[in-house]
Amino acid sequence: MASAAEQLAANMNFGAFSKATELHKRIMFTLGAMIVYRLGCYIPIPGIDPVALQQAFQGQAQGILGMFNMFSGGAVERMAIFALNVMPYISASIIVQLLGTVYPPWEKLRKEGGEAGRKTLNQYTRYLTVVLAVFQSFGIAMGLANSPGLVDTPGPFFVIATVVTLTGGTMFLMWLGEQITSRGVGNGISLIIFAGIVAVLPRYIAQAFSMTRTGAMSGGALLLIAVLIVAVTVAIVFVERSQRRLLVQYPKRQQGNRMFGGDTSFLPLKINTAGVIPPIFASSLLLLPTTVMGFAAQGDLPAWLQWLPAATGQLQHGRPLFMVLYGLLIIFFAFFYTSVVFNPDDTAENLRKYGGFLPGIRPGKRTAEYLDFVLTRLTVIGAAYITIVCLLPEALIGFYNVSFYLGGTSILIVVSVTMDTVTQIQSHLLAHQYEGLIKKSKLRGMRGR
Repeated sequence: MASAAEQLAANMNFGAFSKATELHKRIMFTLGAMIVYRLGCYIPIPGIDPVALQQAFQGQAQGILGMFNMFSGGAVERMAIFALNVMPYISASIIVQLLGTVYPPWEKLRKEGGEAGRKTLNQYTRYLTVVLAVFQSFGIAMGLANSPGLVDTPGPFFVIATVVTLTGGTMFLMWLGEQITSRGVGNGISLIIFAGIVAVLPRYIAQAFSMTRTGAMSGGALLLIAVLIVAVTVAIVFVERSQRRLLVQYPKRQQGNRMFGGDTSFLPLKINTAGVIPPIFASSLLLLPTTVMGFAAQGDLPAWLQWLPAATGQLQHGRPLFMVLYGLLIIFFAFFYTSVVFNPDDTAENLRKYGGFLPGIRPGKRTAEYLDFVLTRLTVIGAAYITIVCLLPEALIGFYNVSFYLGGTSILIVVSVTMDTVTQIQSHLLAHQYEGLIKKSKLRGMRGR
């Protein structure tokens, strides 16, 4: 028999949505924040020659700058105030999360600090975001200043202005993401990245049709790309919603003449616990040597580094070496990040504290071993799924010699964020319907009196 929540979800319609005024305000706030973000992606930093910047960017479009440009919605190629986007914040969050598992003081804050400990770690994340943003913006400013023709008046004033502008843009986006999370719908940081990717999708679609018209790509290849995108999207939705539910039982206990407990619940384990982190890490690690060589191409390399150009040339999209290393790194980071975000020992201890146990498994160490066994098998499936999703576009690039990059990472982010946002909207509608049922029951009680 369906639960009350499932029955409410099945009965949701447009009428229920039209009555949820609080949800309307949240959606309007989210849309307004997205408009502000997109406007900032078109405001360039001062002192840049846009024509020279476009010409210089074309040579780096397939490197790590191309990936950052996709995530930032084209802000990198315009060198806008939001060029860094939220990447420093994401990097800082990952670093703090990793240190929270190996650095004892932060591990204590994460496990025992409660809400205060979480706020402290969030504050550390903000401080580290500022440091990373300053470091990255300084590197960008020096690179622009040292490139002939890109900057009108290069010098210390330009470097300082660029560092302040780009760092301020990142901090504003971090604040805007937190506001969306608390006052809007969905996860703010994820929605900002989602908006950047969706903003550049029309350009890629137009580019694909243009290549078909000019003969650079056949119509059959274009049809295959469209079918591939649909198939990958369906596969992502299916896998991201898939769970392995472990039955958890709670023993009965007697207090006076009454019996309590004896309930059952489920411990859901996602197939893809690591999310989109593995392909992002793998892409950054592989594209970094190519980008560095692109910047260093104008200078003379020492004799002992003459082999680097040929080696990094094999790390282009669609090359066999790139695909092999990309797949291996995705698998490695899938297992690594899963071990970071899910600790079987902590989960088994929490179950033991609350009296829960898995049927047929002894609480404590045996439960932790069983959870690790199940999670390892699920991670094998999840790592294979992410690898296939990310390598299919690479194989397409290599086979058809397509010059644009169709990123499996971008599809993962778009589909995952869409599903999460829809789920939150449904949660708000359910809460609104529950409030309506409570008010009706109170009115009926008052009339019965």
